[in-house]
Amino acid sequence: MERLPGFRDFFPRPLPQKNQWEFEARLHLFAAWRRVLAVYGFKEYDGPPVEPLELFTKKSGREIVGQLYNFDDKGGRAVALRPEMTPTLARMVATHERQYKKPIKWFSIPQLFRYERQQKGRLREHFQLNADIVGEAGVEADAELIALLIDVLRALGLGSDDFVIHLSSREAWQAFFREHGGSGTDEYEFFQIVDKLERTPEETAAVKLDKIGVPLEAVRRFITEGELTSQLKIVLKNLRARGIDQFVKIDYGVIRGLAYYTGIVFEAFDRRGEFRAIAGGGRYDKLVELISDAKTDLPALGFGMGDVVLLELLRSRDLLPKGASSVDVYCLIEDEALRSDSLNLIQGLRDAGFRVDYSLVALKSNKQFCQAMDMGASFTATLVPGEQLTVRLKSLADRKEETVAVVDCVAVLKRRLAESHGD
Repeated sequence: MERLPGFRDFFPRPLPQKNQWEFEARLHLFAAWRRVLAVYGFKEYDGPPVEPLELFTKKSGREIVGQLYNFDDKGGRAVALRPEMTPTLARMVATHERQYKKPIKWFSIPQLFRYERQQKGRLREHFQLNADIVGEAGVEADAELIALLIDVLRALGLGSDDFVIHLSSREAWQAFFREHGGSGTDEYEFFQIVDKLERTPEETAAVKLDKIGVPLEAVRRFITEGELTSQLKIVLKNLRARGIDQFVKIDYGVIRGLAYYTGIVFEAFDRRGEFRAIAGGGRYDKLVELISDAKTDLPALGFGMGDVVLLELLRSRDLLPKGASSVDVYCLIEDEALRSDSLNLIQGLRDAGFRVDYSLVALKSNKQFCQAMDMGASFTATLVPGEQLTVRLKSLADRKEETVAVVDCVAVLKRRLAESHGD
């Protein structure tokens, strides 16, 4: 039985084949995300993986249905597996915003689903970091969110030679569109054309733009000139004060095709241009109002960072952890008559917080030792018979041994592990 196309299995080490998706790498990614978001004062939330279909069509229109895993449930409700997290956030905030002081700073790591054609860096499911600030209209919030994105990537070992964040402004593009005679009914189509400009043949783009009355050469000139808006100037000054402005550049080629963006928008790219966008986001001040049928009106902004492209990028830069130990201690049972006493020792070590494993069945000592090595254990522990039982501890790093009383085993292991970790 094969897995469905576009979905992934995450294997523990050792991987059955080269370049399989690795569960430890996913844990490493999630841990870095959570660590940095906590530093920035964000709180984690989650929502249901199945939502009313209307939640997504209200935000993106009926055309999104073709990209969804959607169905009628047994209650006759039209539902869908979530393709993104922002509508769920907007629904939750709109319903309960009175219970939270502003700004609301939340993040989530949902698994998302889209029924799309598979391509490099894009599957039918992925995990994604979503970080959002709700209830703050000031552009300082935009700078804070961009700084957060930079620090999330830096926490994974990426530097200014590895990635850059392209900043743009939907307000500037809206002003450009109006100045060139564009009408409101064509605005979303215009954004879509510009968003795909670099992936569309020039003649095709020119024809599409001519239909809505905007010359391609004017669009090209606007992107090239890249005049700073007052908001972008504030963001750059803010990031310069933090000493991280080398991670950003102005690029009006970024427009973010989704209709709900209203202000500063941005996308993160690897400097070598080997992968799709690493992350993207911006300000969406009208979405909460839209989702709540105008009952709640709160400014908001956020970004999403998927795990597919990011893990591929980290693998290409050799920044994923290697050979992490799965246990601290492997207990060798060399004498089956001591199995009960060994189980007592194992339970005591686990109660003390150590990661401990052992052979569930009788096994030759050398095979048990091989299992300890395969697991990357730091120490082996073996009960030694005598007038009183003692424990022989062996470091697998330097093969040094010492024999200690059973009652002293926990304290000695704590000290030895701290020494081996350089604490």
